[in-house]
Amino acid sequence: MFRAGAGRIGDYERCSWFAAGTGTFLGGAATAPAVGERGKEEHVAELRVETVVPADRLEEVVAALCAAHPYEEPAYDVYSLLDA
Repeated sequence: MFRAGAGRIGDYERCSWFAAGTGTFLGGAATAPAVGERGKEEHVAELRVETVVPADRLEEVVAALCAAHPYEEPAYDVYSLLDA
């Protein structure tokens, strides 16, 4: 994600925030989970990562996230930030 343009704040690069937690999921019949088994509720230690992304690099950064993530369907949120 950083190579695609995420994490730049002023003269700093690779800026991010990590938090540990537990992800849960239950894969349906057509899934192929990277961790656990389909049809069984899973609880997995995960890291939540937050970083900033310039609007003009969003598509490339999301593509990099999806390419690097081990899950079939990684979850991610995008929030617009306004300068105050």
